[in-house]
Amino acid sequence: MPTYKYPRDMRGYGRNVPDVVWPGNASVALQIVVNYEEGGENCILHGDEASEAFLSEIVGAESWPGRRQSIYEYGARAGFWRLLNVVKEFDATATVFGVATALARSPSQVSAMIEADWEVASHGLKWIEYRDFSEEEEWGHMQQAIALHRSVVGERPFGWYTGRCSANTIRLAAKEGGFHYVSDSYADDLPYWIDVEGQNQLVVPYTLDANDMRFATAQGFNSGDQFFAYLRDTLELLRIEGQAGKPKMMSVGLHCRLAGRPGRAQALRKFLEHVRTMDDIWIARRIDIAHHWMENHPAESSEFGILGSGRDFAQLFAETFEHSPWVAENAGRLEMGRAHDSPEGVHSLLCRAFRDADWARKLEVLNAHPDLAGKLAAQGRLTGRSTSEQSSAGLDSLTDPERARFLEMNDRYRKKFDFPFIYAVAGSGKDEIAAVFERRLGNERDAEFEEACRQVERIALNRVRAIYNERQQRG
Repeated sequence: MPTYKYPRDMRGYGRNVPDVVWPGNASVALQIVVNYEEGGENCILHGDEASEAFLSEIVGAESWPGRRQSIYEYGARAGFWRLLNVVKEFDATATVFGVATALARSPSQVSAMIEADWEVASHGLKWIEYRDFSEEEEWGHMQQAIALHRSVVGERPFGWYTGRCSANTIRLAAKEGGFHYVSDSYADDLPYWIDVEGQNQLVVPYTLDANDMRFATAQGFNSGDQFFAYLRDTLELLRIEGQAGKPKMMSVGLHCRLAGRPGRAQALRKFLEHVRTMDDIWIARRIDIAHHWMENHPAESSEFGILGSGRDFAQLFAETFEHSPWVAENAGRLEMGRAHDSPEGVHSLLCRAFRDADWARKLEVLNAHPDLAGKLAAQGRLTGRSTSEQSSAGLDSLTDPERARFLEMNDRYRKKFDFPFIYAVAGSGKDEIAAVFERRLGNERDAEFEEACRQVERIALNRVRAIYNERQQRG
């Protein structure tokens, strides 16, 4: 099991974005979500103490104890049908995030969803906050939601999005085992896999920015034109990235009582008209994107990288700083997460430990390094890493005049600076190294000390990369 001290994944795909090929070589996978919550919200008719205040037309509204309100009813009575017609007008498709109790109270709308071949994913049992629920209570609601969904829709849901979730939601959805994807995440522009207690779970992230909920929040959209412009600009930048070889997905979040209003639905029409002018947009249901990802980007082994494997950090990276295992020991005590489980991440930890040391400790590290093409090299007494590095630069095959020159420069350098000349020689030739050597002999001591430290860090990065490469080659 992983031993990360920091559980969040702040790296994501990073520089290694998957080679995504959407159907039809689309530049963007466009996904429209219609949230169907009307009839599942807090309401005294449902046994709740007060009316729902969240995401209504009244920004900052408070729930009304013992009273009802009719804003949600607009979404079921009028808004849903308007959104349905707009999406159908452009031969598009959608995923419904359906609250189970809301679906049960809306048979005509459910029938229309099925007739339109929209995906009906689960939006939980009720449209309420789950952050203060116990794990057992939330699990119970999830089981009830699945059962009610199956009864109303005719099959169980294969996608899950609570929206108003708790810290347990994703883990519970993964534990349930029947969801092809979970969307309680806003962490990426592409699907991704997570490991939940040894089980791989696909996450198809959702959006809170390209979402009509911002009509009902402070500092949100004030008009349909703002909503249209935001959707258009989001799509166009993602399309530029996709045409450059990095296709992404875009989610559009709609609510029947919000985007279902005429002035906002017209913004959706304008957006879909804009989309229709393009021939490289794949409009898909969320389940279609999930299945495409499963087929083309299956979950990798649940084994984590070096840090998550439980191996001893200090032992593994002891020699990245020459004869200075204390650097790795101190680095191993720092907070680390998945973002550190890469050559660059490990190097960051090691450099932090080195940079935090005092001047005398850093000087010890410098003095632990051998001279280039010096006596230790001639006697075969270098460490394996140093031998390999100097050999790669041709320093083990110098002519007699070349060797004499390096010995002379080593002597001059030590007399002036009182520590050996240090240079990350990987990728350099002996002539280039000699030229750098001569140039740096002209530095002042403080400047050269800082440069030597930078070179120590470069050497460490090369060594960390070599450790990762060796691990990959072993499989």
